Amino acid sequence: MSHPYWIAFVSIIHKEINRFTRIWVQTLVPPVITMTLYFIIFGNLIGSRIGDMEGFSYMAYIVPGLIMMSVITNSYSNVASSFFSAKFQRNIEEMLVAPVPNHVIILGYIGGGVCRGLAVGALVTAVSLFFVKLSIAHWAVVIAIVFLTAVVFALGGLINAVFARTFDDISIVPTFVLTPLTYLGGVFYSLSLLPEVWQWVSKINPIVYMVNAFRYGFLGVSDISIGHAFIVLFAFIALLYTLAYRLISKGVGLRT
Repeated sequence: MSHPYWIAFVSIIHKEINRFTRIWVQTLVPPVITMTLYFIIFGNLIGSRIGDMEGFSYMAYIVPGLIMMSVITNSYSNVASSFFSAKFQRNIEEMLVAPVPNHVIILGYIGGGVCRGLAVGALVTAVSLFFVKLSIAHWAVVIAIVFLTAVVFALGGLINAVFARTFDDISIVPTFVLTPLTYLGGVFYSLSLLPEVWQWVSKINPIVYMVNAFRYGFLGVSDISIGHAFIVLFAFIALLYTLAYRLISKGVGLRT
């Protein structure tokens, strides 16, 4: 017989998957179209003028970063919008009074965000095959990095939703924080092209570690240490999970 907590965890994930697959035209198709435009404009049109980067065609070089960008955005937005909707409709109160630990609630929402992030990432990867021949140098690194990154940003989306008071509030962080950090995270360029001082500044951006580690999994090249990338990811997961748990346990933004 399954443990009640396991049933609750699976139920939340099942609800989250149903939520984004039911409206797949809004949740799965737009990011794929956006990334396709990136492939066409940056990869084909601009990339042909830029030439090779780090020994690879420009298209091959940016594809891992674009896949990671789609995973980051969708993992974050799925949890942010879903958890805030639960707050807005007061469904979250039913979970809080149920005999289910907060850990199960958090893990359930994270699981839903990770599923959407990985689903979009898989679709973008499939589309990229029409533009470039992908080869994976280190399967374990690719799988570990994409999963851990999805967890990090699913947690970030959850924290954003906890503090959000209106639907507009869940778009502030993606617009003013997430998007700039992603574009400055080495998706479209190698850090070696930057002056030394800006290379150092770029390494403050956590997305630099995620993008470069993911690119290492595909191409075998990276501007940063893979070990440092895993340290950064685990540190952010521990920090954000602890914060999310304390916020929900105290009922911050949840109880009136």
